[in-house]
Amino acid sequence: MSGGGSSAPGRFADYFVICGLDTETGLEPDELSGENFEQTPLRRTFKSKVLARYPENVEWNPFDQDAVGMLCMPKGLAFKTQADSRDPQFHSFIITREDGSRTFGFSLTFYEEVTSKQICSAMQTLYHMHNAEYDILHIPPTNDKESCSSIEDCNGTSVSKLQRFNSYDISRDTLYVSKCICLITPMSFMKACKKVLEQLHQAVTSPQPPPLPLESYIYNILYEVPLPPAGRSLKFSGVYGPIICQRPSTSELPLFDFPVKEVFELLGVENVVQLFTCALLEFQILLYSQHYQRLMTVAETITALMFPFQWQPYMFPSCQSKLELPQEANLCFVDVDNHFIELPEDLPQFPNKLEFIQEISEILMAFGIPPEGNLHCNESASKMKNLRACDIVSDKRNGNIAGSPLNSYELLKENETIARLQALVKRTGVSLEKVIKLFCSNKDLKVQCGEEEFRVYQLNIQIREVFANRFTQMFADYEVFVIQPSQDKESWFTNREQMQNFDKASFLSDQPEPYLPFLSRFLETQMFASFIDNKIMCHDEDDKDPVLRVFDSRVDKIRLLNVRTPTLRTSMYQKCTTIDEAEKAIELRLVKIDHTAVHPHLLDMKIGQGKYELGFFPKLQSDVLSIGPASNKWTKRNAPAQWRRKDRQKQHTEHLRLDNDQREKYIQEARNLGSTIRQPKLSNLSPSVIAQTNWKFVEGLLKECRNKTKRMLVEKMGREAVELGHGEVNITGVEENTLIASLCDLLERIWSHGLQVKQGKSALWSHLLHFQENRQRKPTSGSFSTSGNIDLHIQNIGEIKTDVGKARAWVRLSMEKKLLSRHLKQLLSDLELTKKLYKRYAFLRCDDEKEQFLYHLLSFNAVDYFCFTNVFTTILIPYHIMIVPSKKLGGSMFTANPWICISGELSETGVLQIPRNILEMTFECQNLGKLTTVQIGHDNSGLYAKWLVEYVMVRNEITGHTYKFPCGRWLGKGMDDGSLERILVGELLTSHTEADERQCRTPPLQQSPSMIRRFVTISPNNKPKLNTGQIQEAIGEAVNGIVKHFHKPEKERGSLTLLLCGESGLVSALEQVFQHGFKSPRLFKNVFIWDFLEKAQIHYETLDQNEIVPEENWQTRARSFCRFVTAINNTPRNIGKDGKFQMLVCLGARDHLLHHWIALLADCPITAQMYEDIALIKDHTLVNSLIRVLQTLQEFNITLEASLVKGIDI
Repeated sequence: MSGGGSSAPGRFADYFVICGLDTETGLEPDELSGENFEQTPLRRTFKSKVLARYPENVEWNPFDQDAVGMLCMPKGLAFKTQADSRDPQFHSFIITREDGSRTFGFSLTFYEEVTSKQICSAMQTLYHMHNAEYDILHIPPTNDKESCSSIEDCNGTSVSKLQRFNSYDISRDTLYVSKCICLITPMSFMKACKKVLEQLHQAVTSPQPPPLPLESYIYNILYEVPLPPAGRSLKFSGVYGPIICQRPSTSELPLFDFPVKEVFELLGVENVVQLFTCALLEFQILLYSQHYQRLMTVAETITALMFPFQWQPYMFPSCQSKLELPQEANLCFVDVDNHFIELPEDLPQFPNKLEFIQEISEILMAFGIPPEGNLHCNESASKMKNLRACDIVSDKRNGNIAGSPLNSYELLKENETIARLQALVKRTGVSLEKVIKLFCSNKDLKVQCGEEEFRVYQLNIQIREVFANRFTQMFADYEVFVIQPSQDKESWFTNREQMQNFDKASFLSDQPEPYLPFLSRFLETQMFASFIDNKIMCHDEDDKDPVLRVFDSRVDKIRLLNVRTPTLRTSMYQKCTTIDEAEKAIELRLVKIDHTAVHPHLLDMKIGQGKYELGFFPKLQSDVLSIGPASNKWTKRNAPAQWRRKDRQKQHTEHLRLDNDQREKYIQEARNLGSTIRQPKLSNLSPSVIAQTNWKFVEGLLKECRNKTKRMLVEKMGREAVELGHGEVNITGVEENTLIASLCDLLERIWSHGLQVKQGKSALWSHLLHFQENRQRKPTSGSFSTSGNIDLHIQNIGEIKTDVGKARAWVRLSMEKKLLSRHLKQLLSDLELTKKLYKRYAFLRCDDEKEQFLYHLLSFNAVDYFCFTNVFTTILIPYHIMIVPSKKLGGSMFTANPWICISGELSETGVLQIPRNILEMTFECQNLGKLTTVQIGHDNSGLYAKWLVEYVMVRNEITGHTYKFPCGRWLGKGMDDGSLERILVGELLTSHTEADERQCRTPPLQQSPSMIRRFVTISPNNKPKLNTGQIQEAIGEAVNGIVKHFHKPEKERGSLTLLLCGESGLVSALEQVFQHGFKSPRLFKNVFIWDFLEKAQIHYETLDQNEIVPEENWQTRARSFCRFVTAINNTPRNIGKDGKFQMLVCLGARDHLLHHWIALLADCPITAQMYEDIALIKDHTLVNSLIRVLQTLQEFNITLEASLVKGIDI
């Protein structure tokens, strides 16, 4: 056959296919649809066949008969009678081959009258059989038979029964069967194909015959209509009117021709974004609908919105009438027809979801689509559909609509998301009128397609640009974290499974904290891995994947803009700015059509061929349709030349069409580009010219450094900085993470300026490695030995894999150690190395600017950063422990086996056994975060199982942070309060060496007060006695500290454990309350507060048993108190009496019960026995004051650290 060679010749369509009923084989049940014999024959499905295809085969796209037959009519043949609705139905499908290439199918299914007598008789027979079976299964009771026979004279029982079962009577009914016409195309021009098929169907159903035989139109679409090249539009003729399609250029988003509008109408914005998130995280998705085209539209839209990522197939479209889901299936279920979505568990939120939804909603509302979707059968929804944005605004001007345009939509009032959006709109002060683009202003456009079609193009591109913008913003700097393979492509491909291709830890360390739940999971998906693999495989532009090329050009543009106005490093939402440009490109293609195809014409057909019968799609003449005009060499040779000529003309007219401002802008951009390219030649000029040329750039870098350091300090100091007049309230609240990432960007730009030769992707890391190499070659007495260690530490961290990642981790670690300025000063002190690496005009060789830059960085030492510890949470860190026992009281005689457990904000170590008589040890475990508590104890074995521990020190060997955990108490039975384990609360120590060595005039840092634990001496009775005023003050300060803690923004809060159990914490203050006026015990016997509480508990339990109930409120308090004391006494832990008291106070604070318990104990008879008359607990005025102070804690949700309440289940 003729159809060209094995490569595709660029035709619009490859095949025209007709599917339907094969009268020769008759009715065959469709096994693929499952057993459906219980259905009435009209509701059953039968096998359809491919009746004809034109041409028979093309080499570049072999015809797959089974796939096309099944996808054209997925449910097989359907039969109907004149009583049923028989509207034609359009749907599309995709055939994916083993090599991943795709072919697109577009199918129109309609109904034709069955003319075959055999088929009608077969259907009648099936009905008789069905009714007979039904009668056997449903035999009516005997007395009903008589009543049945009495009405036999009407139509007879068989007819009345047939009426009940969607009946078919051959003498009375007309039988119709489904038939399908289909186009198979290499590209997805859905709208154009739909028009072609609809016009062909119209030709056989309209009373007037078409102007030409149908063969002429089908021949035209198969052989004479070309595929438009990228960036061009095409016009060709259908049976009744012109059809237009346009294809995006290689610099635009890929071709997508399905209506996005329909998806948002069916599901609403919130559901679309949730479904989109599920698809990105590769959850299995089940789409359910009664309409094939809806399934296809939703699936293709979600896939297209993922640009630049490619969907890995886990989406199951389902058209079953009944669906049962397994309960345990953790998938995303979408009922498209009923506006319903069921999400999988633990679905993280898409970054900036609220602002993202707002941006999409603004576009939808401008097109008259309510953001929560068009709920069916809803009158206001249908009104909304027809509402135009310009009508809204003009109405408002005339006073017809009160308030903002949002208020006019009754539909939106009930929607939660829209309510949040409204609040956001008000807060940002944006007027919705300004936001909504008025598409009515495009009246003067003379686009070749219809207005409705143009609006579909507009909405599609606007929504797609907004979605694409999210990824260009999120992954703007992804390139530097790609791990390029060291070996050649083939061996890399062989070992692909074992290879890491992306430095995930470093990339995540740069991201704003709210993004992390989503991004950490997204980076693990197959689609992200494939995307990075593509990037690695395509080294040069020519072999780059087209999608990747478009994405990379967008990323480059963002980064170029970001150098001038750094906005990338902020969790602030960046709106899409590319909409106008993308819209303009489509508009230009539709205003001026690039190519008009040959019109359909009469073919060389025999006389009598090409006739048709009304209502029946004819059997076409295969002899004229199977051979194309391949013999016409002139058209074939000339087609590409014709497009090339068009290209040249188009470029010329594009330049002519620009107005003066635009032309000037392009010329200026070209000049700027030229000047930047010429920049390296500066080194040949005189120093004064170099200085003058570079002064502005260097000044800009310095100014940015000054602004950044101030911004970061203000952010770190939070409200305190605002109160001191160093910033505005709205400047705070930006992620610390993103500010530090922004500083890393700045350092990279400074280190990249004026480089002789760029080595690797990170200029800073390259410089550090050179410096380290020099030091190892010629060791000198320098104070940068720590930097050498840092480099080794960072290099040994397996999670950080790229140079950029290592440089960023090094900056974070240096900031956390308060050594960044000092390290960089030391790095730049090697002038010989700096000269070797940098040109004369480089920033790092401008001495004054360099000094100022280092001075700005020095200001970071004023605040504590944990930017390394908090970001690299999964790395292994060595910790050094030192236990300091009392020197006086025989620590060397200790015989028991000690253990320790260290807890931090991120995790805890679990119990670590300490070898006997070993007081120092180093161990490695996953990052614990900032350390909070240490649990220390022993197993009470041996002759001398008594241990007096002064304090414990723990040092993080990477960051150098040292924590001190004061104790000053015995651990041993019969000693002190009999405790075998204690919970110690720690505090970070300030390094003395750092304060001494700092060579600057700023005053030294205030050191953290070393923690004097509340039991310094052996006997608690030797503690200093406080008067009631001092005790009240201590309580007030402790409670005030907790209140202040909760009033701070979350990221500025310190340790709550310290405020509860620390030196001046709530536990210590309440201990003073209960010790005041405590009766002195007999000689050699210590009495503890816990003894008093246990007696009170026994008293209340006795009362409860005797059912002496003063009042219900009092009884509830007593019962809760007894329950907590009993639970603490029953804990398997060997904590002493003071440890138990601490636990009770912490639990009481958590459950807001402390003030109830104080009131209860003040009235308890046991108090009278164990306290003197002057005791605070007996003074009603002071007790009431104490209760009022403790009541202020009720409004706070206190969460206790696990180590404080371990072993308690209340």
